[in-house]
Amino acid sequence: MKKIQTIIAAFLLVAVSAFALIPVSNVGAAALDGVCANNGDSAVCANKDDSSDSFVGAIVNTLLFVVGFVSVIMIIIGGLLYITSAGNSASVTKAKNTLTFAIVGVIVSFLAYAIVNWVLDIF
Repeated sequence: MKKIQTIIAAFLLVAVSAFALIPVSNVGAAALDGVCANNGDSAVCANKDDSSDSFVGAIVNTLLFVVGFVSVIMIIIGGLLYITSAGNSASVTKAKNTLTFAIVGVIVSFLAYAIVNWVLDIF
């Protein structure tokens, strides 16, 4: 039980700290309305409407990064379990299952990344 609590706490720590990597793109967006009314040709005003898409994209990309990172760590753990199984059939089965699910996690995270970017490009 202690091991599960440690794993959950570590995952939550990584997930919460991952949000610190998201750039703040909506800060001061409301203040740009007055500036852009007089100067619509500036580079800042040209990208003003893209702030919600870039914010959603940043959140999704960060979460997918976390999922991919955890999957790669699980592949490493599965490999170590396989190496240290010493021929024990239960340990080998556990290691193979860990590797299988980790590889499925990497594939799902790549597909989710592609689908989310495709949907964001359409809308």
